[in-house]
Amino acid sequence: MKQFSSNELRKAWIKFYEERGHVNCGAVSLVSDGSTGVLFNVAGMQPLMPYLLGEKHPLGTRLCNVQGCVRTNDIDSVGDKSHVTFFEMMGSWSLGDYFKEDRCKWSYELLTQVFGFDADHLAATVFAGDENAPRDEEGAQCRIASGFKKENIYYLPAEDNWWGLEFGPCGPDSEMFYVADVPDCGPDCGPGCHCGKYTELGNDVFMQYEKHKDGKLTTLAKKNVDTGWGLERNLAFLNGTKDVYKTDLFASAISYIEKKSGKKYDADDEFSKSMRILADHTRTSVMLIGDEAKLTPSNAGAGYVLRRLIRRAVRHGRKLGLAKQDLLNIASVYIDEVYTESYPLLVKNRSFILDEFEKEITRFESTLENGMKEFKKILDKTKEDKKNSIDGKTAFYLYDTFGFPLELTTEMAEEEGLKVDASGFDTAMEEQKNKAREGKSFAQKSVSSIFDSLDDSIVSEFAGYNSLSFEETVVAVADEEKLTDCLKEGENGSLVFAKTPFYATMGGQLHDTGIINTPDGTFRVTEVTKIPGNRIAHFGFVEKGTIKKGSKAVLNVDKERRAKTCRNHTATHLLQKALQIVLGDQVAQQGSYQDSERTRFDFSCSRAVTKEELLKAEEIVNRAIEDNIKVTTDVMSIEDAKKTGAMALFGEKYGKEVRVVSVGDFSKELCGGTHVSYTGEIGSFKILSESGIAAGVRRIEAVTGSNVMAYFNNLENMLYSAASLAKTTPDRLGEKIEQLFAQIKALTSENESLKSKAANDSLGDIEKDMFEAGGVKVVAAEVKGIDANGLRTLCDSLKEKYSDVFVIVVSETDGKVNLVSMASDSAVKKGAHSGNLIKEVAPLVQGGGGGRPNMAQAGGKNPAGIASAVEKAKEIMKNQLG
Repeated sequence: MKQFSSNELRKAWIKFYEERGHVNCGAVSLVSDGSTGVLFNVAGMQPLMPYLLGEKHPLGTRLCNVQGCVRTNDIDSVGDKSHVTFFEMMGSWSLGDYFKEDRCKWSYELLTQVFGFDADHLAATVFAGDENAPRDEEGAQCRIASGFKKENIYYLPAEDNWWGLEFGPCGPDSEMFYVADVPDCGPDCGPGCHCGKYTELGNDVFMQYEKHKDGKLTTLAKKNVDTGWGLERNLAFLNGTKDVYKTDLFASAISYIEKKSGKKYDADDEFSKSMRILADHTRTSVMLIGDEAKLTPSNAGAGYVLRRLIRRAVRHGRKLGLAKQDLLNIASVYIDEVYTESYPLLVKNRSFILDEFEKEITRFESTLENGMKEFKKILDKTKEDKKNSIDGKTAFYLYDTFGFPLELTTEMAEEEGLKVDASGFDTAMEEQKNKAREGKSFAQKSVSSIFDSLDDSIVSEFAGYNSLSFEETVVAVADEEKLTDCLKEGENGSLVFAKTPFYATMGGQLHDTGIINTPDGTFRVTEVTKIPGNRIAHFGFVEKGTIKKGSKAVLNVDKERRAKTCRNHTATHLLQKALQIVLGDQVAQQGSYQDSERTRFDFSCSRAVTKEELLKAEEIVNRAIEDNIKVTTDVMSIEDAKKTGAMALFGEKYGKEVRVVSVGDFSKELCGGTHVSYTGEIGSFKILSESGIAAGVRRIEAVTGSNVMAYFNNLENMLYSAASLAKTTPDRLGEKIEQLFAQIKALTSENESLKSKAANDSLGDIEKDMFEAGGVKVVAAEVKGIDANGLRTLCDSLKEKYSDVFVIVVSETDGKVNLVSMASDSAVKKGAHSGNLIKEVAPLVQGGGGGRPNMAQAGGKNPAGIASAVEKAKEIMKNQLG
């Protein structure tokens, strides 16, 4: 078999499939968009599920990529030689294109021609068949025809060789294995056996059936293929090891940990486990923070997983004797060395990654010392009491006071032979949440409990599409704690009616506000919410008099607010259609929000929308407004609605009957919100911003009607203010800015010349301290008042003057420290390494950085450490050059 580096393996995979008509569809964010119900992308095929389920992919029917994934469900297994939390899946797909014959042929070609395996050492499994689906003889024959030996084809049951969801596309899969030259472990030895003879290489999934809700299978008209190979596992195997931590993905990090800890990898099981956990969790943390989603540690969702990873890394780092700066340096290894080419976003986000990583380490370290002391007390007390577990309340105390995730406490307890009461922890957590709920708003509390005791016959109907005011009877009244018969002046409360013109927040549209008048008083409505039991609660307060249960009331919606909200909602429908015209069918609604001030529309799109495209969409919307198109609403069954071609929100649950809102022939959508009668009522439409909010999801914010004029008035005020500051008139502001930029450019050039002169003037001074080591001229010096650019110029000058030189210069400017090191090619050959030098010296000035052997730089916060850094650098440079 052939050996590959990680970069070579990625390139070989993509090249192989591109030569066979596939398009590299690229990778998406590690953080899931929420459509699949998981926090992260956990498989290469996950982002492609809509297309495997039938949606048309904009790039065609043959796709390939290398997709980063994160799985933490088996985090407790990380620490052995194979498990990782971040991994890459090399994938390829046929979306209704080729099927088993081509798939099996190409898999064999990849195994033999690209990776260098021979047929004698290759095996494959196929589906053995059951009462639901026949044995996959076609798959077996295609494997044999491609080159697999017949005796190396194994038939396994559905639990091993069947892929499918609860219902929808499904089918047999076929895994490929390398067979080692070792005896069988027993009579049942075969693929799937854990004796080590069979190593899984990849998997081909053949989606040829559709499973219906009654459990029956029917053959799909368009069959798909999903192929996935794990990069880490295959990289290790191709390089003669089953230890992924010995591949180039981890080698530099493990080497650094060995050097700093004084421990040898693989020499001690406990320390080796900590090395792997530290290397893995740091790598995954770097990937998540540096991802396009820019995830940061938090106490919920994906952010909590990230926090748990970092804090677990810190603990295992401490077990190895490593400090905060060491963890930051390990993170830098992944950014500056391992993933520079394959994940350029990490380099771009380098400062952000290290800053967030350092913040979380600092947060945890601030309580870790005391927390470990407290854990030791708890541990001793538990053992003294001859108990075999730590109670949940105590575990929660460690979480709440010292920031110890439950999993961390559990892991430390298990190392001492103890368990942790996880259910007791959950109970303690719930108790705290209940206390927190006491501080919630009246509306939030009422929704969850106050109206539950009403008779089931008391329900509400929204009847405010065509009328904003009518008379109804107050059927239920509540104060802030309970149901009541009467609310007095100044009291907060809520009212329920059988019918209401007030729109409750739903479908992205914010609630109405207004006034409710009774013979005895006036109630101001500030919030309207749908609550359990098919009821609508009107929250607010009594402005005057009293409000009594059973009273006749006149319900009056704020007409101006409703009208503005209607303009924004209808404009959102126009915007979605306009975006589809401009960007194509890839645009699909992912969410929206409308109130009286603005509209916000989230939609699927794989890239940023250009300024020109936004202007075109805006123009289309405004043209539809000018055309004053009639807006109509029809109520029909969901089946009939779909037949009309009405757009629906993916993932939304609809009832048997739905409202279809049509803007002439321009737009047709399922929608329960309120709208204008004619598009001309919107007045005008202006896009304020466009941004990315998740992988493949963009967001547009816009205003309509009078808010457009308010927007332009504000812009005009800012223009006049800017012109005044620039001492010119608004019509000449652009010209004035060009003049100012020209002046700035000239001054900057002059400043750079002065800095360059200062650097050259410093050349003679630092040459006085030059010494030789290993036949290389060495300079380690402090220079005064020169920034990073000047230091680089100074180093370049020394490299030009001397062919064999190794230099580091340090300077303070504006209270900050800059360090730059360079080494000539000949010096590098003799052992000089600027990147390693900077990594060891920078911490002395409270800084961090790194780079290549011939050039590296760093920044620091402590000028007082410069002298020590220079002396330390001299020592390291001598050692490097032997």
